[in-house]
Amino acid sequence: MEFFDLLSPVFFLLAAAGAVVGIIFGAIPGMTATMAVAVCLPLTYSLGLQEGLALLLGLYVGGISGGLVPAILLNIPGTPSSITTTFDGYPMAQKGEAERALKICIVASLFGGLFSAVVLFFFAPLLSDFAIKFSYVEKFLMILFALTVIASLSRNMLVGIFSGLIGVFLSLIGTYDLSNGGNGEYRLMFEFMEPYLESGFSLLPVLIGLFGIATIIEQAEKGVKEESAERKVQLSNGAPFQFRVFRNQFVNLVRSSTIGTFIGMLPGIGGSAASVLAYTQQKNLSKNPEKMGKGAPEGLVASESANNGLTGGALIPLLSLGIPGDSTTAVLIGAFTLQGLQVGPLFIGENIDTWYAMITALLFANLVMFAVMFYAIRYIAKVVLVPKFILYPIIIMMCVVGAYAINYGIMFDVWTLLIFGVFGWVATKIGLEIAPLVIGFILGGSAEVYFVKSLESYGTLTIFFTKSPIAVALWLLILASVVFSILVHRKSKAAKASV
Repeated sequence: MEFFDLLSPVFFLLAAAGAVVGIIFGAIPGMTATMAVAVCLPLTYSLGLQEGLALLLGLYVGGISGGLVPAILLNIPGTPSSITTTFDGYPMAQKGEAERALKICIVASLFGGLFSAVVLFFFAPLLSDFAIKFSYVEKFLMILFALTVIASLSRNMLVGIFSGLIGVFLSLIGTYDLSNGGNGEYRLMFEFMEPYLESGFSLLPVLIGLFGIATIIEQAEKGVKEESAERKVQLSNGAPFQFRVFRNQFVNLVRSSTIGTFIGMLPGIGGSAASVLAYTQQKNLSKNPEKMGKGAPEGLVASESANNGLTGGALIPLLSLGIPGDSTTAVLIGAFTLQGLQVGPLFIGENIDTWYAMITALLFANLVMFAVMFYAIRYIAKVVLVPKFILYPIIIMMCVVGAYAINYGIMFDVWTLLIFGVFGWVATKIGLEIAPLVIGFILGGSAEVYFVKSLESYGTLTIFFTKSPIAVALWLLILASVVFSILVHRKSKAAKASV
């Protein structure tokens, strides 16, 4: 009871507001949960840590869930994780069962979100207790493993590795801090840049630029067209929603939520992989696989419970190891940075009230998401037609003001925002992977410190292979991720060749 006494009505109000705003972001094609969190991140500067996290976690949950609306009504995934929702959702909408499809997805989203929050509550502290035993060697290998997993599950492994290395390179620009064993000298920059980059690029403008400005530039390139009359929202004249549709779906719900939560634990993979894997698994085990893709409720259940299961799963490596599970949790690191906290093995034990607040916010945001979407879906559905020429200027203004205010009014942070916005757009055009790049940028500085400290402590490179059984196990995991990637890419090439 003492913990709940610490939570104010503002805490729950912010979690609810975050969920509603997140739903709106997710429901507008081209916007994502990551963008919602990145754009609203500067707002948490004036809030306490717990209130700020309540807002951001609400945005995260709402943003992931909101993507189902355009997926069903327009056959356009609102977020990348909603791709498989289009397979059965849009055919149901064409049959006049759009409202039924939406409500099936909303209930499945609630189950997946609550399931992952429970797993987070019980599993993250156990992993933290284990990770406390890590020396600098194991911490370096853990980061190396995270980067190889991200790279191996990219569309192209070499491009994924290259993108991660670019991120690491960018993180090393500046001075190597004396407190971390460095020499304090400038590196990886021209002389005229030294006054601006003594401490390197600021994390938050980089994240907002890559996930906010870059997205808007990409959408602007496509053209902001006036919506045609054909895309007016029509919900339903067909069969009404009934809860008995879930009568035979419990195993599907649990299995898909488990897949989503597990995929979320693997750094940088994302919700699209979780929903595709859960959907494929359900199709393989279905009694009527021929109906999937033609408007089968079981397909919607698998897709939405998996991508909402991702929310709690992605927080597990963030809070227990300090490694983001996906791009949105990478942005969440910014909230901790603003408050002067570092996530990692000691975080839960040293910030127990914040830990309980996060679990409470996650559970509450899922309940708000369900209540708002289930009972007001007819109104929320109209969000898909909000004119982007009104929306985008407001978002750009929020990004610029937020970047300027984060470090007490440094104009170079605004230039950082714009530079990385353009860089993110160019990177996607030439085929670079943004997720490995961002994780590399966030973890690059820590990887360097752990590497140097390991050499200072043990004096030989062989220590990375012989330090402990944990180190050996991590090398085996790194090797397995690389081998897995090679096999998958060979299989995909063989499949393309046979077509």
